[in-house]
Amino acid sequence: MELAPRLKAEIWVKALIRRCEVGGATAMVVARGDATSGVVLVKVNNLDGHAKVFSPVRAGDGSFLWLSGTGADLVPEADADAYIARQRKFDPDLWVVEIEDRAGRHFLQEPIA
Repeated sequence: MELAPRLKAEIWVKALIRRCEVGGATAMVVARGDATSGVVLVKVNNLDGHAKVFSPVRAGDGSFLWLSGTGADLVPEADADAYIARQRKFDPDLWVVEIEDRAGRHFLQEPIA
């Protein structure tokens, strides 16, 4: 099986931010990573002191999906920020996009595991 060419991280981030804007949410880059191949974390801030962070993973068949790095439930925003800080220690080229949406929408198009 041949894999499709990978989209540059910077372009993917811009598309996510645009989807959020079109949907009526605010999204911003809070940490800029490698423009070509940086990994992207997505923090969804419910604006009530709670958040969730999504991390990209590859399934056994090579498909792309998202996993909630902070667990199935919302966590205090400080816990979400601590998770992101730990991940950035391991990978300084990591992108972080924060979505502010009272409804908690993530705007991710790939499956959530």
